[in-house]
Amino acid sequence: MRRRMVMSMLAGATLLVSALFGTGAPTAQAAEVPAEFGTDWHDPMTAAPPVDRPHSTSCRVTLADAQFRDFTPYRGTYTPPEGCGDRWSKVVLRLDGKVKGRQYDRLGYLHVGGVEILRTSTPEPSPDGIAWHVEKDVTRYSDTFRASGDVEMLIGNVVDDTYTGVIDVHVTLTFYTGRPETPAPDRVLTLADTPAGTTLTTPRNSERIVAEVYATGSGGGCEEFWYLTVADPAPYSCKADRGPYREVQITVDGRLAGIAAPFPHVWTGGWSNPFLWYVVPAPRAFDVRPVEYDLTPFAGLLNDGRPHRVEVSVAGVPAGQSGWSTPVNVLVWQDPHRAHVPGALIEDKATDLADSSLYTPGAEHRVRTEAGHRLTVSGYLDTSHGRVTTTVTRTLANSSVHRWTDGETTDGLDATWTDDETVRTAGHGPARTTHTHRTYTMNGAVTLGSDARLRTVLTLGDRASSVVREGGRRIAWSRLDDTYSGDAAYTTDVPRDQRHAVGTSTERYRLLGSDGCYDRSLTTVQGVLTEDRSRC
Repeated sequence: MRRRMVMSMLAGATLLVSALFGTGAPTAQAAEVPAEFGTDWHDPMTAAPPVDRPHSTSCRVTLADAQFRDFTPYRGTYTPPEGCGDRWSKVVLRLDGKVKGRQYDRLGYLHVGGVEILRTSTPEPSPDGIAWHVEKDVTRYSDTFRASGDVEMLIGNVVDDTYTGVIDVHVTLTFYTGRPETPAPDRVLTLADTPAGTTLTTPRNSERIVAEVYATGSGGGCEEFWYLTVADPAPYSCKADRGPYREVQITVDGRLAGIAAPFPHVWTGGWSNPFLWYVVPAPRAFDVRPVEYDLTPFAGLLNDGRPHRVEVSVAGVPAGQSGWSTPVNVLVWQDPHRAHVPGALIEDKATDLADSSLYTPGAEHRVRTEAGHRLTVSGYLDTSHGRVTTTVTRTLANSSVHRWTDGETTDGLDATWTDDETVRTAGHGPARTTHTHRTYTMNGAVTLGSDARLRTVLTLGDRASSVVREGGRRIAWSRLDDTYSGDAAYTTDVPRDQRHAVGTSTERYRLLGSDGCYDRSLTTVQGVLTEDRSRC
């Protein structure tokens, strides 16, 4: 029974902005809340803030009008906007989607000129149909948008007599004239596929290089739920050689250049219970934000004008097992006053990767995992404004307890991931240090009773704090706390109209810092929005 339930849960996502936003709907009255889920519910929304838009001239370009019924990509052509120049203060992507009937959650991507500018997933529809939209600030890809290019979009889907939902999307870019508050990269590059592997050739005057990786575990197998995998001899349906620890690594010419904790995404069919997600999705479910690596310490090596091997891998995935997608964009800022910026790598030092999973048998099986890794890389560049040394230190840690009963009729996890990063630049003028501390949490359980009643209780956290200091003085700071909590139950193995499903969900998104305050809460009951509250 439990194995079938797990496989049903895994089937919800079969493929492979900056958030999905609500419209500020009024709070529903208590009398409007049904005793259980019906055939329709509130359109999906999150508590995240909308993208700020400048009050300047704007131009809009349509990227895609598509219906996804299978695994055939949409292909089109992008042409830069007329009337807004070729330098913009902001570029905003908007996706409007709709779907009705019955359908699983699906994963998708959007490429312009070979550059991935969006990765997203979809909500599961009601029989009567839902509509949603996603917005993302894509100003960082301005270099890509200055030239015409091919557009490719795919949200892999299956439509048949049972799964009837056709995913209909419309995607636009809106360009706003003016100068951006933070300079956009001069170049946006992708990796080249060669017989020797994937390679990168950067401009010879690069003075800052950042790689971004849209890392997602998916594909309909256990890597979609990598945080639940266990090693032998623990008796569990999802296995991995060493257990649940995963780490996204990037190398340059075989040298470890960056490490990062992957975000524990939960798609809208996840944890065996779509009733958790019908209105409020898990954090980042519709905004798959990339992992970022500051590769500036390697710029002196990369600036020789030759291609260099750059590869991304996910540590902890069993050998030969698929399930991860890791497309890479490389953002480059150039020195406008030098054709060549020489430099060298000073240090690349990593600790041994610690990864321990201890299995304790019993009526309730337990696996306790403690893992972590630390990397320091440092390098210098002789720029037009003097020698600049960049040092990046990143420390990862994961602690979790996974517990389950025979038959997996109870299956729970309490897990925390931390990703601590410090970037220090020293040269002409005061030294600048940016410290970012990221924490991801997952605490919940699925239980299946003897009456075939399945219940999921789950809390997810996406938290980050950042402080920028110059010459020892704090010049900027921010603190994010995005917390989701849900509790939903339904009767399994019966037709949809006999499930008697009930469920509540809440999300509170708080963003405080030197740029101001944002604080919004949403609450839903049986698919009805009962609270939409702003505190700032």
